[in-house]
Amino acid sequence: MRQVLHGHIIHAPELGKLEIIENGYMHLEDGRIAGLGQELLPGWADGERVDYGDRLIMQSFCDMHLHAPQYPMLGMGMDLPLLEWLNTYTFKTEARFKDVDYAREVYRRLAQELVSNGTTRVCAFSSLHLESTRVLMEEFEKAGICGYVGKVNMDRNGSPELEETTEDSIRDTIAWLDGCDPSAHIQPILTPRFTPSCTDELMAELGRLAKARGLRVQSHLSENTSEIAWVRELHPDCPQYWESYEKYGLFGSHTVMAHCVHSDAREREAIRRNNVVVAHCPDSNINLISGVAPIRRMLDEGIWVTLGSDIAGGAILPMMGVIASAIRSSKVRRISENWGVDFLTVAEGYYLGTTSGAKYFGSGNGFACGDGLHAIVIDDRHYVDTGRLSVRDRFERAIYRADANDIKAVYSEGRKIKG
Repeated sequence: MRQVLHGHIIHAPELGKLEIIENGYMHLEDGRIAGLGQELLPGWADGERVDYGDRLIMQSFCDMHLHAPQYPMLGMGMDLPLLEWLNTYTFKTEARFKDVDYAREVYRRLAQELVSNGTTRVCAFSSLHLESTRVLMEEFEKAGICGYVGKVNMDRNGSPELEETTEDSIRDTIAWLDGCDPSAHIQPILTPRFTPSCTDELMAELGRLAKARGLRVQSHLSENTSEIAWVRELHPDCPQYWESYEKYGLFGSHTVMAHCVHSDAREREAIRRNNVVVAHCPDSNINLISGVAPIRRMLDEGIWVTLGSDIAGGAILPMMGVIASAIRSSKVRRISENWGVDFLTVAEGYYLGTTSGAKYFGSGNGFACGDGLHAIVIDDRHYVDTGRLSVRDRFERAIYRADANDIKAVYSEGRKIKG
């Protein structure tokens, strides 16, 4: 089926570069992008026309790190550093997901809020519970979200309510993997919570599964100085945190590591060399007093950087808010380094929240021909002076001010899932 969308098209084909096509046309063939321009392609005059008029057609967002079972505790425990926050709030909240009915209720609402705010692709942590992980995948699938969900592995240093045996963790992980539908839009990703939560035996088995089944991996790296010291105690043979994953085959191409706030030059080089993806979570890093990641330095060094909400350490679920937070954090880093580094521009933040994450799911640059459409349509006409502003200015204002009410349509893999 051929469709033509009309409106102001804005996408980020490369870091720092915006392409704006005012009053442009986006041509879709069975939900896949066939071309962009200010004129209709030859032979497309009879295609179904969807006229968004003066609205903004922008890329939808990729949340590369979120903890789905922490959704009920958004905005709680914000006065605590990471390890205290985990023990005081997080483990108790995640333990409730033993109840599958509770999981269904929470995950359905989470999926709806993600879609409403224009997030169409995710890398998400579930809890350690097998059935609730299946529920999360089902609810994301039904909502039209694409991406990866991981059953958390956690056989030590949890809590009485939230910990599994090594045998149970391995058995449930294999059962979960065996039950996943390879044709679904939501696929499995191995998820050791972080090194302190997994025994050597469990890490070794996850590494074996990753290699045998060609699976992707997600976890945490160098988020907090206390965490780094703890890993060093647990793995004295590993000079640096990343090596506690690498020695088990869990630090390779397409591994997603959240945070990397305190990754030094040697660790950053290992990240770059192994094509590991950094999920930068600016709001969480400040809320949990972890620090401000050196994102400009990472980009200059050729590291693959994306953005994550990291709910509920991060208290912002909409990715436009996370993009704005990333820009602000980079300005804090610039100030703290005595103006020695450049901060992120709005165009760069938009790229990190869209194209950079989309590449993890196999997409090209911006609205690339051949890709299934992932897009949002923003109506900003109720804001003051909209008619006097350039499309570029309206785009920037949307990043900082737009909310779910302004997002009138959402497309995911060519399917219209809102509006």
